[in-house]
Amino acid sequence: MSSTDRHLSSLMRQIATRDEVELIHPFAEWQTFGALAYVAECYGFRYAGVRLVGKQRIVHVTLVRDTAPWARQRAAANTAAFPDPGAGRPVPGMYLGSLTPVPEAQPDVDLLTALIRHEALEAAVNRRQMLAMAWGSAALFLLMAPLTGKYAVLLPLAVLTPLGLLGALRINASRRAKLARRLVAAGCTAVPDGSGRVRYVRPAPRTV
Repeated sequence: MSSTDRHLSSLMRQIATRDEVELIHPFAEWQTFGALAYVAECYGFRYAGVRLVGKQRIVHVTLVRDTAPWARQRAAANTAAFPDPGAGRPVPGMYLGSLTPVPEAQPDVDLLTALIRHEALEAAVNRRQMLAMAWGSAALFLLMAPLTGKYAVLLPLAVLTPLGLLGALRINASRRAKLARRLVAAGCTAVPDGSGRVRYVRPAPRTV
C-alpha cells in the first residue's frame, strides 16, 4: 500500500467513526497535510489547530466535526458525489490515486497548507525561552572560561551559541511573516487567542 493509500485509509476511518480527526504523519510534506485537511473538510470537518508533540516535535493536525449548516450541506453534497471514498478510489478535490489537488481545489489546499505551516512555526518556538537560553548560554560559557582555562573552546561558544539561537528566532519570524502575508491576502483575519498568539481565521469555505 502506498503512503497516499495509507493516509487516505486512516483519514476515512476517522471521518466515519469520530467527531475529531487527527493527522499524524511524521514524514509527510506540508502539502500532504493541507490536502488531507481539505478532504476532511469536504466531509463536514473544520481545521482546529496544530500541536507539536514529543522531543521530535511531531506535527499533529486536528480537525473537528463542524455543525454549521453550510458544513453539513457540503458534507452531504460530497457524500452523494463520492459515496465510497478511500485508497484507490475517488475523493473530493484530488486526482485519482493521489493527494495532488485538481485545479479547482488547489487554492483551498494552498490556504490550508499555509495556515498549518504558520501555526506549526508559531508552536515551534517560545521566544522568551529562546532568548533566555541564548543569553544564559553566553553567560555560562564566559563564566566557565576562566574557571577551566579553556578559553579557545568556550569563548567562541559564548558567541556562536547565542548567535545560532537568535538566528533561528529570526528565521522563524521571517517565515511566519511571509505566511501571514499570504493568509491576509487570501482573506484571513488575524485573531489573538487566549495565550496571546495570533491565529488566522479563514473566510467561510464554499458549500460544495
